Amino acid sequence: MAKEFTNLVEMYESSIKAFGPNPLFGTKRDGAYKWMTYQKFGEITDSFRGALATLGVTKGDTVAIIANNRVEWAVAAHATYGLGARFCPMYEAQMPKDWKYILNDSEAKVLLVANEEIYKKTLPFVDEISTLERVIYFDGKPDHNDAYDALLEHGKHNPADLVYPESEDICGFIYTSGTTGNPKGVLLSHGNICSNINGVQSLLDIDSNDVSLSFLPWAHSFGQTVELHVLFSKGASMGLAESVNTILQNLSEVRPTLLFSVPRIFNRIYDGVHKKMEAEGGIKHTLFTAGMENSERLRAAADAGKDAGFMVNLKDKLFDKVVFSKVRDRFGGRLRYAFSGGAALAPDVAKFIDNLHITVYEGYGLTETSPIVTCNRPGARRIGSVGKPLPGVEVILQHVEGYDDPNVGEVCVKGPNIMKGYHNLPEQTAEVIDEDGTFHTGDLGRLDADGFLYIIGRVKEQYKLENGKYVVPAPLEEELKLSPYVNQIMIEGTNKPYNVALVVLDQDTLKEWCAANNVGESEALNHPKLHETMKSEVDRVGHSFKGYEKPKKFLLVSEEFSTENDMLTPKMSVKRRVVMEKYGEALMALYNE
Repeated sequence: MAKEFTNLVEMYESSIKAFGPNPLFGTKRDGAYKWMTYQKFGEITDSFRGALATLGVTKGDTVAIIANNRVEWAVAAHATYGLGARFCPMYEAQMPKDWKYILNDSEAKVLLVANEEIYKKTLPFVDEISTLERVIYFDGKPDHNDAYDALLEHGKHNPADLVYPESEDICGFIYTSGTTGNPKGVLLSHGNICSNINGVQSLLDIDSNDVSLSFLPWAHSFGQTVELHVLFSKGASMGLAESVNTILQNLSEVRPTLLFSVPRIFNRIYDGVHKKMEAEGGIKHTLFTAGMENSERLRAAADAGKDAGFMVNLKDKLFDKVVFSKVRDRFGGRLRYAFSGGAALAPDVAKFIDNLHITVYEGYGLTETSPIVTCNRPGARRIGSVGKPLPGVEVILQHVEGYDDPNVGEVCVKGPNIMKGYHNLPEQTAEVIDEDGTFHTGDLGRLDADGFLYIIGRVKEQYKLENGKYVVPAPLEEELKLSPYVNQIMIEGTNKPYNVALVVLDQDTLKEWCAANNVGESEALNHPKLHETMKSEVDRVGHSFKGYEKPKKFLLVSEEFSTENDMLTPKMSVKRRVVMEKYGEALMALYNE
């Protein structure tokens, strides 16, 4: 039986002792992955804990970091926990104004940054933020006074004893993305995170032989808890992806057994494989289609609790050897499980991954819930759902206007995973956490008769059309992203007779369309034929849409939503308010055409 933890320091010490010689982190250097053991990681972390102590970091202080996933990120986190201090991660892609706000709000004492470029941008904050005393950078001149390597060397000769926090002590801040204003600092305790670790350990058979390719940011709760902490507790290994753009190449190099991802990556896999099969055509495409159809029959039988029969099972073995194994080889050939979170995964994509004989476990949660609330698991999996609650967690549905079904409502949660509150924001905390500890997620959900939860969308994002029908745009948008024409999309129609859509076109598909139709790219966005194509795509991929949900007109654009233009949060959520500020007038003009 897996050991249950009450704090992250206890978990760290247990894993370093139990899995010392095991590979922990893999980093690509000189064209190949080099691996650091748990024991070596422990030695470096112990040194850095001493270094932070010499900088005056003690229990209750805040150590902040601006960096992508890297070994030093994990070193800094565990060194901070080991002093009883609080760890506050930020993204390299965030704007300096957000860094400054978070550093000031979290009362950071020490800031760790990825490189000299960020160091130079943030060094002035020492004079501008009363609590901030030092900025340290990872990459750069190792002999510089503020260099990580120099500090690490100093820490070797100045050891600091481990501090064992109480379960209720805060281990860190994770700032929400701020889609509607300033980020809010979610206070998570050691017990919050450990309740998730213990829950996942009891449900999934992850062990020290497992390997993941790490590309979900640890600055986000999903990547931090589910990958970094859970895998660390089990003695598993994490190969660090070079970047989001190299994921496919790194998959073949790290050869993971587990994949933790968000729908956007699974959508890419779905789209990429389908495009490849369409391009190759012939016998390969025929076999692929036949294999997919056979997998559907296999799953339908399994869902009904029946055997699919001799011929279906025989064909499955053949298709797996000839077709599916070749696709899985692109992911390294060893993938057992794929875990999806962060947003709803389109059922077609989940079925597609499942058809390749990669078991998909979709889950659900928020930063405020540490993050897992529910997940699918062995023996309790239903594609399209986000599973059942973790042990000790309760899901309650609260009535939402427009929905008379008692099994549909706002998802509310009780359990040991609920945050301690928003930092310095008692009123906002009281708005989402009732006196009895019930947390209001703001998500609209449905519970089926067997206790599986289905997420419909955000309560605040739903709107009413002129005809009184309610629309929840998020799941519709996810479904339309399965069109090769759609890179990003936002659907709108508040108090209007029908929906319209702002579509950021996929540039590769747009170029192919322009070449095939002899239309210049500059005139394509307003070309009637392309708009007709978009309507056809809605009918083709939006087969679950109700008639009133289908967008009837489109504003086609080429500029991506990004963190740089402030239309995306660092975790890739669309800032609808910002998008409407730029495009709202043009979208509303569609109703006058």
